[in-house]
Amino acid sequence: MPVPRVRLSPWRLVWIRFRCHKAGLVSAVFILLLVLLCLSAPLIAAWSGNDPFNVNFFARFEPAGSQYWLGADELGRDVFLRLLYGGQVSLMVGLVSAFATAIVGTLVGVCAGYFGGKLDAILMRVADFTLSLPTLPLMIVLAAVDMNKLGLPQSWVQSENASFIRIIIIVALFGWPITARLVRSGTLSVRERDYVKAVVGYGASPWRIMRRHILPNVLSPVIIATTMAVGGVILLESALSFLGLGIQPPTPSWGNMLQNAQEVIWQSPGLAIYPGVAILSTVMAFNFLGDALQDALDPKSIV
Repeated sequence: MPVPRVRLSPWRLVWIRFRCHKAGLVSAVFILLLVLLCLSAPLIAAWSGNDPFNVNFFARFEPAGSQYWLGADELGRDVFLRLLYGGQVSLMVGLVSAFATAIVGTLVGVCAGYFGGKLDAILMRVADFTLSLPTLPLMIVLAAVDMNKLGLPQSWVQSENASFIRIIIIVALFGWPITARLVRSGTLSVRERDYVKAVVGYGASPWRIMRRHILPNVLSPVIIATTMAVGGVILLESALSFLGLGIQPPTPSWGNMLQNAQEVIWQSPGLAIYPGVAILSTVMAFNFLGDALQDALDPKSIV
């Protein structure tokens, strides 16, 4: 008597394939623990009695110990707590920027692929032009623009969120074409399928067709691209902050922690090592997670 095969749901198959990717699974656990640890920074600060923003010259370059777990920096601030608060900023910049890029790229790609014609030609030529630009130099130039001369309110320019929002806008301006091309390619394939043509025959509006029948079928490459883009954005934010054009002190980020450490690296190497290791491990974790999601979301992968 033949044994009946158990039919698994698509998401169950995705989870089974994802579990087979050991590096991706470890990376997902690492990212989850890192996020929880960074979010718990205020609780750890209250429990330890250290203020990561309070300057204490009597504790300058204090070695690691029971009071300062990773030592103190050149201003006597707790390095471990500043790493956690910097992780909040760097992770938030990476996640929000990648998500904003995915939204813009997905909207452009779906519209270009579904409507085609002149709209497709115009949007793809804009994407080609954007991809041809020297991205990093232009990002540095835009990040160096004095926002006071743009007519923005002085109170907003000097707020802690100004540099955060500026980086998100810059990344979204230059990062959307890759996602748009992936989504357009998938949309061109999906719109020719029989069930989409049947819905068109029933008189459904284009926006309903794109929302209900096309978007769910082209989200897999968007999820993969967005996950892998987070690491790239964290690297970009770190580079801009290291150059003094990203997140501005006193708000800590891993990039401006590296900037502060460059003058005292021989006196206290840990001030450069700790944020460097945090950036390296986080970017690698997101890249491994993206590889694992690529295998897990591929229906041709063998379980």
